[in-house]
Amino acid sequence: MSSMFEMIQEAKSAIEKKCTLAPEIGIILGTGLGQLAHSIEAAAVIPYEEIPHFPLSTVEEHAGKLILGTLSGKNVIAMQGRFHFYEGYSQQQIVFPIRVMKFMNVKTLLVSNACGGINPLYGPGTIMVITDHINLLPGNPLIGPNDPRIGLRFPDMSEPYSRRLIELVSKVAMENKIRIERGVYAAMTGPSLETRAEYRMLKTLGADAIGMSTVSEVIAAVHAGMEVLGLSVVTDSCLPDALEPADIGKIIATANRTEPLLVTLIRKMIPLL
Repeated sequence: MSSMFEMIQEAKSAIEKKCTLAPEIGIILGTGLGQLAHSIEAAAVIPYEEIPHFPLSTVEEHAGKLILGTLSGKNVIAMQGRFHFYEGYSQQQIVFPIRVMKFMNVKTLLVSNACGGINPLYGPGTIMVITDHINLLPGNPLIGPNDPRIGLRFPDMSEPYSRRLIELVSKVAMENKIRIERGVYAAMTGPSLETRAEYRMLKTLGADAIGMSTVSEVIAAVHAGMEVLGLSVVTDSCLPDALEPADIGKIIATANRTEPLLVTLIRKMIPLL
C-alpha cells in the first residue's frame, strides 16, 4: 500500500495537472453553504472522483467538487462538500483533503458548518465564530504513525482557532453591520440527532453549538501548520426543555437564508488575509 505521503502527492499531482493555480487559502463549505462557490472565479472545477484517494460526498447537500480560482483577489481552493464520520469514512479519510492543501502551500483554512444551537441566546440564523471545540468524535485523525513532513507528532492545541482571524472577522462583521457571536463547538458522530439528556450534557460541558463535522479537519489543519477560522451557522435550537422534532427542510432553509451574510463576511475578509 502507498504511504499517506505518497497518496497526498498523487492527489496533488492530479489536481495540478488540471489547474496550475497556486492557492493561498483553503475553504470548506458546509451544509447549505455551498453557494459561496458561485462567488469564486473558477479556474477549474474538479469532481472528487477524479482525484486519487479522495472520498466521495454522500450527503445530498454536498456537491462533491473541488474548486480552484480567485475570490476577492486571492487564490483559493474550496471544497464544495466535505466528508463525515457518519458516512463511514475513517478520520484519516475525512482529513485527507486538508493534507493535500498543505502540500499545495495553503497557509490559511476557512471552515464553515451548519450546527444546532445549545446556547439559548443563539437562535436559528445566528453566525457563530468558533473560539474552541470539544472533540466527542471517536478517535483523532493523528492517531497512527506520524510523518514529520505532514506535521509534528504532538501539535499544540492551545489556539486551534486563530485569535488574529477571530478579531479580523469580528472587525469585518462590525463594519458591515452583521451580527456575530462567539462560542464553543462540540462535534458528535451523528447521523442521529442528540437526545434531551445529551443536549444537557453538552451544555454542562460548555458547548454553545453542536455539529457532526469540522473538528477533525481543524485538528489536521493545526497539525499541518495552518491558521484556522471556523464559522458556524446555527440552523435550529437544541434546548432540552423546549426541544421540538428536527425539520431537515427548515434546517437547510435557515442555512440558505443566512448564507448571504456569511458570503459577505468571507468576501470582505479574504483581501485582509
